[in-house]
This record gives sequence, C-alpha cells and structure tokens, in this order.
Amino acid sequence: MALPQKLLLEIVTPDHALVREEVDEVQIPGSEGYFGVLPGHTPLLATLKIGELWYRIGQEKHHLAIAGGFAEVLPDRVTILAQIAERSQDVDVDRAEAARKRAEERLARPVQDLDFERARVALMKSLVRIQVSARARTRA
Repeated sequence: MALPQKLLLEIVTPDHALVREEVDEVQIPGSEGYFGVLPGHTPLLATLKIGELWYRIGQEKHHLAIAGGFAEVLPDRVTILAQIAERSQDVDVDRAEAARKRAEERLARPVQDLDFERARVALMKSLVRIQVSARARTRA
C-alpha cells in the first residue's frame, strides 16, 4: 500500500471548525513536547499543551496558538480537538499584551488566595498568542 502524499488537517474548537485543509506537514504542541507529523505517520493520540501549532502547505507555513485538547494522528489525517485555537492573523495583540501584564503582576505580588496555576496558565496563553501574532506580522 502506497504512503499518502498529503495529510487532511482538521482543527476544531468547541465553538467552530477553524481549519480543514490538505497539508504537507504539521508540528503539534503535545503535552510531552512538540512533535512533527508527515504523511504516513504512525497512528497516535496525544494530549495538547499550550503552544504554537504550525502546518505547511508547499513552502508556506501557517501558525496557530493552541491551548489544551487532543490530537489524533492517522497516516493520512490529523484531527486537533482544541479547547482554544487562534490563527496568527486573528490574534488581538493589545488584548494579549494586557493579559500578559495582568498575569505577570499577579505572579509578582502573590497573595494568600492567589490561584498560582491559573495565573501561570494565563501568562502562558498570552505569551503564545503574542508569539504567534508576531509570525503573521513578519510575513506581511
């Protein structure tokens, strides 16, 4: 049986389907680290962490901010079920910067009832959104 030449990439959040495209390569932020997927990859299921997902069509890369969820990898398909996913061009940089600043302030001045993990996650999400938005600005 011949190896597939492309991957069908589907990225879905609870709100909407974000991506459905045939791609050449995907890099995914797995909970155990980033991993790449090419056509013909061995099937696997992975949990996702907060991070940057990118996929390539020809020579063009597309970047998304991802937070939480699952990835299903098959030889000819990758399905991402993400809690949060946002394309680089859709990131509101001012909002992400404000969230980063708020999270940093909370972590710098811990109070007794501070939910440290929640503040840390908020900081991570804002930093990834800022990083991904920079990708869109450098391509434009």
